[in-house]
Amino acid sequence: MENTKISAVILAGGEGKRMKSNKPKALSLVLEQPMLKWVLDAVTGAGIQNICVLTGFAKEYIEEFLENYNQNRIVPVVSAYQAERKGTGHAVMMCEDFLKSSLGDVVILNGDAPFIDSKTIKESYLLHKSKNSSATVISAKVSDPFGYGRIIRDENGDFDKIVEQKDATEEQAQVNEVNSGCYWFDTNELLGSLNKLTNKNASGEYYLTDVPAVLITKGKTVCAYAAENSNVVLGANDPTQLEQLNEIAKQSLKK
Repeated sequence: MENTKISAVILAGGEGKRMKSNKPKALSLVLEQPMLKWVLDAVTGAGIQNICVLTGFAKEYIEEFLENYNQNRIVPVVSAYQAERKGTGHAVMMCEDFLKSSLGDVVILNGDAPFIDSKTIKESYLLHKSKNSSATVISAKVSDPFGYGRIIRDENGDFDKIVEQKDATEEQAQVNEVNSGCYWFDTNELLGSLNKLTNKNASGEYYLTDVPAVLITKGKTVCAYAAENSNVVLGANDPTQLEQLNEIAKQSLKK
């Protein structure tokens, strides 16, 4: 997948408050490695070299990490900064200069979801291109979908929309295919859709999850790739969940 027209944005601006840490959440450790390192390894393992990490809370820690990480790289990982946390859509807006300099396709990932893997990134990209899709949502089927956005498909099995937990009908809440928060986008289409996002919602934030709906209203193709690895959706918001991630990582090493 070595391709100059492919890039990646990793969102790593989240605070580690519930982790009881003064560092960004993406630097919390899974098997002694920052979660951000796991995501970067998956991205580079998929052959993507053009990478931007979006910082926010305590950005100096991420910048220091990237300085060390870049010592062995021909193409340095760059960073962008989100001064105010106004949602995932706003976070991607802060990467606009990077996106404009790397037109083609971009995968957007979360720096605090360490189990995204190279195979999922590559195979979802193949679907994205084969369908000539403007956006491809990376999803997974999980045993307990509570709390996740549900992937709603139409009668043909094609992507219809993402419905958040709080907005789901009883029937939609039974759906066990959920949004991982990772996406492929045609970069031009993404840039053209970000300014259509609004913050007219309960949180007053701009959501990246709204971009697929914007694209569909423009008549563009959006699809969903169901990852074989259901752990791609997992993240950690507190020390208990972080311990669970460490346990899952240990078990997967034993296999």
